[in-house]
Amino acid sequence: MTPPPTTASATMRALAPYLQVTPLAAVFLMFLVVPIGTIVVVSFWDYDTARVIPDLVLTNYEELLLSPITWRTYFQTIQFAAMTWALTLLIGFTVAYFLAFHVRSTTWQMTLFVVCTIPFWTSNIIRMISWIPFLGRNGLLNRTLMSVGAIGEPLEFLLFSDFAVVLAYVHLYTLFMVVPIFNSMARIDRALIEAARDAGAGAWQILWNVVVPLAKPGVAIGSIFVVTIVMGDFVTVRLMSGGQSASVGLMMMNAMALLQYPAAAANAVVLLLLVLLTVGAMLRVVDIRKEL
Repeated sequence: MTPPPTTASATMRALAPYLQVTPLAAVFLMFLVVPIGTIVVVSFWDYDTARVIPDLVLTNYEELLLSPITWRTYFQTIQFAAMTWALTLLIGFTVAYFLAFHVRSTTWQMTLFVVCTIPFWTSNIIRMISWIPFLGRNGLLNRTLMSVGAIGEPLEFLLFSDFAVVLAYVHLYTLFMVVPIFNSMARIDRALIEAARDAGAGAWQILWNVVVPLAKPGVAIGSIFVVTIVMGDFVTVRLMSGGQSASVGLMMMNAMALLQYPAAAANAVVLLLLVLLTVGAMLRVVDIRKEL
C-alpha cells in the first residue's frame, strides 16, 4: 500500500511547475519587460542640450504628436511597410508555391530553399551597397538601357529615392515571407488537392479555395516579420534614399545623435504601440497558433 505523501513532497510537487518556468520568466523579465519599462519611464523625462533630467513631463509626447513632421514621417514609414509587405507577399507566395507544389523531390526542395538563403550569408549593408553601382546614374542598368536605345538619358529615380528604399527592403526581407508560407504549404495534405481536382475545380479555384486558406497562418507570420522589421528600420532609408526620405527609426536615431534620449524614447513608445496594434489586427484576422 502506497504511503500517504508527506507535506514536503506535496509542496515540492505544487512548486515544480513554477520552478520549471522560473528561468524562462527571468529571461523574459530581464531582456524584454525591463528594457521596455525603462524606455517608457525615460520617455516622460525632461532634457536640455547637455543632460537628461529625471522629471515627470508630457512635453516629449506633446511635441511628438502635435508636430506635422512627425505625422508625415509616420505616414511615409507606413507607406514603406505597406509597399514592402505587398511585394514580399507576392514574391514570397509565388516562390513558396513553386517549391511546395511544383518541385516534387524533397532533395531539390531543400536545395532550392538553401539557394534562396544565399543572400543572407552576407551583411545587409553590403547587399544594400551592391545596388548603388547597379542603379546609379552611370550604373549598369542605365548604361544597358541606353545602349539598347530603351531610354535617351539616365533614369534619375532608380537610386536615392523611395523606389530604391522599397527595392532594398524587398531584397532584404522577402525570405522572411517565403519561409513561413512554405512551411504552411508543406503541411497541406495533398489529398485535399486531389479531392478538389476530382470535384472539377480548376487550378485557380484550388489555389484560392484550398491553398490560400490553409496558407493564411504562414502569410500572417511572414507579414508580422516583414512589417515589424520595416517599421523599425533606419539603415536602409539612410543609405538608399540619400537623405531624401525619412522613417520613424531614422528620426529616433537623429534624436539620439543629438542626445535627446527622452524624445527618442517617446517616439519608440508610440512606434511600439503602432506596431502592436498592427500585429493585433493581423492576429484577429488569422489564428497562427496552429503554426506555432
